[in-house]
Amino acid sequence: MDAPPMLFGPDRSADRVVRPRRALRAGVTQVVAAALGFVLGLLLPEIDGGYQVAAERVVDVLKVVGLGVLSVATLIFSVLFLVVQWAAGNFSHRLQLFRTDPMVWRLFALVVGVLVFSVTATLAIGTHRTASVAVPATALVLAATALVQVRRLQLRALKSIQLAHVLAELRDRGREVLRAMYPLPDGGDGHDVVPGSGPAPPLPDVTSTVVWAGDTALVAQVDWVRLVRVAERADAVVVVKVPVGTTLYPGDAVAQVCGGAVPDDEVLRAVVGEIERTFHQDPGLAFRLLADIGLRALSPAINDPATAVQVLDAVEDLLRPLARAELGDRSIPGATGAVRVVMRLPAWEDFLRIGFDDLCRAASDAPMVLSRARHLLLRVREVAREERRPDLDERLAWVDAELSVRHPAFLREATDR
Repeated sequence: MDAPPMLFGPDRSADRVVRPRRALRAGVTQVVAAALGFVLGLLLPEIDGGYQVAAERVVDVLKVVGLGVLSVATLIFSVLFLVVQWAAGNFSHRLQLFRTDPMVWRLFALVVGVLVFSVTATLAIGTHRTASVAVPATALVLAATALVQVRRLQLRALKSIQLAHVLAELRDRGREVLRAMYPLPDGGDGHDVVPGSGPAPPLPDVTSTVVWAGDTALVAQVDWVRLVRVAERADAVVVVKVPVGTTLYPGDAVAQVCGGAVPDDEVLRAVVGEIERTFHQDPGLAFRLLADIGLRALSPAINDPATAVQVLDAVEDLLRPLARAELGDRSIPGATGAVRVVMRLPAWEDFLRIGFDDLCRAASDAPMVLSRARHLLLRVREVAREERRPDLDERLAWVDAELSVRHPAFLREATDR
């Protein structure tokens, strides 16, 4: 069993890929914001020096600020729920770009902090005749900050219902993970270059197989750094058999351990199971979502082939660099340079099947989509490696056959260009 070429080494910065991205929980952020508001609400009214104002006027300002910010935030969040529902119904129920945006729960935490500060400062002032001007000034600054963030969130929500913005964001996020996972051999993408270190050494014999012992879950991320450290301690190689984005059922094989003894629980702790896919380590998610949007547009209920054409524009943007990139599984070396972890990644055929085949099979009665698909195949073929062109030629022949039988005029127009 031979290890695939190395992709990540100790000399390259790939933390965004090999380390799972763990977003700070919304509840923790809200607790921190509430604690800061509570502390400020207790300390600022105790300031004796500086400019002082009547306590009654300060209390009135705090009431207006607290209730005003809370009312505006409540109204905006109510509207945003409708935006999320509309985007899911018109694009894809798996689309979570806006719903998982950190700006949403950070704004809510800020509103909680403003409310806690206003209430705490009001109680801390108590029977004081005067209070420091820092109290109303802080309240106004916090309120202004919250309103600015509300406006930013509102504008972002409006963008999330625009097709061009959604497709561009999917393309950009997909391109980011693809560049990290599949760097070009000549560095033509401006990112890391796959090292030309010759063939990798063969892997040791398989000593054990790690199976999934939990409930059904989706592999959202894998902590590759943790796996490398575990494998180094045991002088072993861990071959992860399931790519990110795969659904695991109890008893499924997760990984194979070669040449050493690694406890199963150490391997399983590195696998982050969730109920939804995330972009961080999933190179196929952008293709899946783009295909979802295109398939929904081609459904008889909607019948919007122009949207499918725009989807193919984004798909081509992702396929062109992949057509000449180093694909296949990758290995991650340890500190000594020896291979410690092998990661399974989607291959060329997988991307074509997800991002192209499903969409084109549904576009038999949409000549403008088939014409755009034909143009996509020809353009990608121009930059593709020689060994990947047969897959493109096979699909090109199918598209030409569909056009010649169903829409001969479109085929003649396309060939005359």
